[in-house]
Parts: sequence; C-alpha cells; structure tokens
Amino acid sequence: MSTALYRRYRPQTFAEVVGQEHVTVPLQRALATGRVNHAYLFSGPRGCGKTTSARILARCLNCEKGPTDTPCGECRSCRDLATGGAGSVDVIEIDAASHGGVDDARDLREKASFGPANSRYKVYIIDEAHMVTSAGFNALLKIVEEPPEHVLFIFATTEPEKVIGTIRSRTHHYPFRLVPPTVLQEYLGEVCGREGIAVEPGVLSYVVRAGGGSVRDSMSVLDQLIAGSGDEGITLAGTTALLGFTDTELLDGVVDAYAAGDGASLFTTVERVVGSGQDPRRFVEDLSERMRDLILVDAVPTGTEAVLPGVPDDQLERLRQQASGLGAAELSRASDVLFRGLAEMTGATSPRLQLEIIMARLLLPRAAGEGGFAARLEKVERWMAFRGDAAPVQQTSQQGAPAQGAPVQGAPAQGAPVQRVVASGGQERPSTPTSDDSTVRETGAEAPAAAPVQESPAPQRSEPVREAAVPRQDAAAPQQGARLEAAQQEAPATEGRQPQRVVASGGQERPSTPTSDDSTVGASAAQEPAAAGGDAPGAAPVPVETLRHEWSQVLDRLKGISRVTWAMVSQSMQVAELSAEGLTLSTEVPPIAERFNRGDNAQRVAAAVQEALGFTPRVRCVVGGRGAAGGPGAAGGP
Repeated sequence: MSTALYRRYRPQTFAEVVGQEHVTVPLQRALATGRVNHAYLFSGPRGCGKTTSARILARCLNCEKGPTDTPCGECRSCRDLATGGAGSVDVIEIDAASHGGVDDARDLREKASFGPANSRYKVYIIDEAHMVTSAGFNALLKIVEEPPEHVLFIFATTEPEKVIGTIRSRTHHYPFRLVPPTVLQEYLGEVCGREGIAVEPGVLSYVVRAGGGSVRDSMSVLDQLIAGSGDEGITLAGTTALLGFTDTELLDGVVDAYAAGDGASLFTTVERVVGSGQDPRRFVEDLSERMRDLILVDAVPTGTEAVLPGVPDDQLERLRQQASGLGAAELSRASDVLFRGLAEMTGATSPRLQLEIIMARLLLPRAAGEGGFAARLEKVERWMAFRGDAAPVQQTSQQGAPAQGAPVQGAPAQGAPVQRVVASGGQERPSTPTSDDSTVRETGAEAPAAAPVQESPAPQRSEPVREAAVPRQDAAAPQQGARLEAAQQEAPATEGRQPQRVVASGGQERPSTPTSDDSTVGASAAQEPAAAGGDAPGAAPVPVETLRHEWSQVLDRLKGISRVTWAMVSQSMQVAELSAEGLTLSTEVPPIAERFNRGDNAQRVAAAVQEALGFTPRVRCVVGGRGAAGGPGAAGGP
C-alpha cells in the first residue's frame, strides 16, 4: 500500500509551506530573534497548513541547534518529528473533537506541570480547538495565561470565532488562507514532475478547481488521478469525466448557440448533458464559470494569460472569439440569468426542468429589462464603430462611383411620403412635405420649361419612398435635350403596375427609368447566383455545431481573403443555420445584412469555408435568428 501523496510531500520547513508567506515569515523572524510566544492560534480553511506549521514550529523549538528558524533535520528531535518519524513524547497532538471536555482539560493541566523528557519544550498541539467546550476552555484558562517555562500551546481551528475570547486574547493569532490558484497549480506541476507523470494541458486547472484552494484536497485529487492514469499520463478527458466537470466542447456549443439564438442546438446540448448523467447544477456552475472567463477576456483583450492562468492558448483564442461575438452587456445579462437560476436550483425537485427554464430565459428577447437595453445599445455602438472603420476602405475600392442608396439632388428623403402636385400647365411633379421641400422647389425652378412629365395611371396616394439607385444612363439625359428630374426620383411601388412613359420636349415618348422596386428585384436576381458560392450540396456536410466550433478557423481564412468582409462577419454576425440549402448567417442590424448580401461577401465567406472545412456552401445573411426570414432581399429590408 502506497503512502498518500499529501503525506509524502508534507513540508518539513517553513520555506516549503505553500502560499502562506504572511504566516511563515513572521514566525521565522520570531524564532530568529527569540521572541517566541507561549501560545499561538492558527486559524483558516482545512488543508491549508495549520497543523503542518504547528509541527514545524515544534521542530524548530526542539532542534539541538535551535531554537532556529530552519531545523537541521539531523538531530534526534528533528528525525522523530519528520514525515514517517516515530514521534516525540514531548510534542503532544490532541484532537479536541473527541477530547474537548472538562475532564480532558484537567488531565492536560496536570500533565503539563511535568517537564519535557528529551526535548527543550513540551508542545501541546490542540487540533479542532473550536470543539472544546466552554467548561474545557475555562479549565485551561489559567495554565494558558501563566504556563510553565517549558510549555507552549498551539491551537489550530477552522472557526476561530468559537474560541472563547479569554483564550484568544492570550494567544498570537495567525490566520491561514486558501492558496492562490496560480501558486497551487505551479506546485502541483512540480509534484507531477517529481513523480514522473505526464499531464495534458488544462488538467491541473481542473484539479485546482476541485481542490478549492486547499493544498491537501488538491493533492488528494491529484493522487486519485495519478492512481487511475495509464502510460499516456493524466488526460483531460479522463479528468473531466472523473471529477464531473462539463466538457469544454459542450460549453463551447452552448455559448455559440446562445450567441446565434439557436434554440434547437441549445436544448440539444441540454439533452446531451442530462443523457450523460451529469449533474445539471454542476453544468450551470461550469457555464457560469465560462461566462466569467468571457467577461474577463472582453475586459482584458491583451494580457489575458495573466488573469486566466493555466488556460491553453487555443482555448484562450476560442474565448476571445466568443467574447467578441457577444459583448460585455450581453455577457453580464447571461451571467445574471445563470446566477439567479443557480440559486433557484437549490432544493429543486426537477433539476432538468429548472435547467431547461434557465436556457429558455437566455433566449428571451434581449430588450427585456435594463440589461437587455444595454445589450442592444452595445450592438448599435459596435455597428457604428464598424461603419467608421470600413467606410474608408469602401470609398477607396469604388473610386468615385456613386454609392448605392445615395440621395439624389432634389429627391425626397428616405421614408418621406410623396405627394403629387399639379404645376402650371397641367404638369405633375412629386413634392415632399418635409424639410427638404425647399430643395425640391429650387430644383424645379431651375429646370427648363420643357421638363419631361411622368405620366402614371396609378392613383395619387402617399407612400414611403425607398432608397433610389440612379442608373448611369440617366446621367446622359441632358445630352438628349432634357433633365429627367422625375426619372431620378423613386416612383411609389404598386402591385401589378404598368410600364410608365416619360414625355420629353417635343412630345417624344420613351420608357421611364426603373423604380426602386424594379431595381431592387433586378439587383436581387443578379445577386442570387453570386450568393451561391458554389454548388448546393444535397445535405449539410457537417453538423452546425461542428461549423460553430471551427468558425474561428473560417474567420482566419476570411481575414486573408478580405479584411472588410472579415470585419463585417466577425463583429456582427453569428452562424444561424447550416442545412441542405446552405449556410445562413444572422445579425440584428438590417444595414449589415443588406450590405453583406449586396456585394461579393457571400462568395468570400464560401471560399473561406472551403479552405477551412473542405466544402462550399451557399451563403446568405438574414436579420434576426434562424434562416426563416427569407432570402437575401428579406435580410436587408427596412
């Protein structure tokens, strides 16, 4: 039978105690200067070194070369008190949980009056001191207050407030604390190196989490993993399965599905969690830990290794991608939902039902409450920042070409109602009752008298005007003898309308310029083949969860193809659906969807998917969640 790991590596000197420098350094100075008190109170969580430090203090006091701050380890007293030693009759350890009565205190008081047998001091280490009864403490009070010269008391407890004040006031109180994760993880790595055990990246962080900052508990967990490891060492998969932590891929899938608003994938993950026998409460705790990590990554984009030590580099990059797709406000809202749900799960009779309700709350409309409005405002700010970064690139690429949707001089503002005004001579022209009305009148006044008249059989009514796309051939209209002012403005869209005729000077009649509906339909029809991105597969080549997991690789390829498209997709879009019809991306900002579907962005994304995953999907972008919103034209609607 092998000795437990925490016993084999029990510290023998104050220098070997891990993470308690605020206690060990003052004790060493007191030993070096001869200012050792007659009674000490060591308090703190379990497994942080209270009893071990008490034994080291006894070794330092009874060492033949002492009292010293570093025991020699060679004399009889040091060997007896070392790990695996026979023990010393002059160092008495008492478990107050079973020896805390008044009779035990009286017996201790009587024996303490006798001198030590072989050592310099007789040291009483009273463990679990908070279990001593009030009568027992009162029986010890006199000897603790005025002990013999050769007696020293060390009380160790996890609950110092239960030690009566008259005892506490007569001791030097040293509070022990939990060991920081960075220090403890480094120490566990050294232990694995001494044991010759290979450890996969990320394993020790799980061990530290399972130990909760306690060195003894963490060493026990590591001992269990070492005992069950094979020739390959301690694996990450075996660690998560044994300790009950949620697999990283499951957490990635939940975060990606939540960012995309994909309820089907979210509840499929819940089914996998419950089907694997995992505790739903532990799953919510692990998901809350992931949200906390994402908040830290979003707050500290550079130097994340310092705030998340022990996380592998590939996992850190994955966290950065997820944090950039959600934002601080959305992460904060999700954390609040998870923490409230975690509190409600305490004592729940149906943990699975509670878990599904928590997932449903995550998918609620994000405009609910203060956190929801903050999340939507953050998305608007990110879109505005993106427009500011991408606008110079777009202007350079177009090189003076008229921008799509740009307002035309004299044209009504977008969304303004259009009215028909009969001018002198029976001519009709559009008029807007907005602040731009003066501009329209000035333009009409500058037009020649023989301006063309746009005849339309449609009845006069007020309708919103969409953005006008001015064809190039209209720029040459003055060369034909007239400025086609009416053709530069958008005519109202009506179902089943007939082609319109424009009467130029001299009574000549010719077809008018296409309306915004006609141009939109034409543009959508022209862009439909461009958005295909390749041959449509008969079925989805990979599950949508796999695509989301590898989305960071797709974005890396896309960045090399087009930085403008990469900025648009990485900052404002999520993977919504992957089916036989193709890949659907989603965004909550309609202008982004319209801009994406209007150019060659779909082909670039399809090329990036081809390079990363080996298949070429049809790509489109919709506004909202899943791909039921229609085609690309529906995605960019007003």
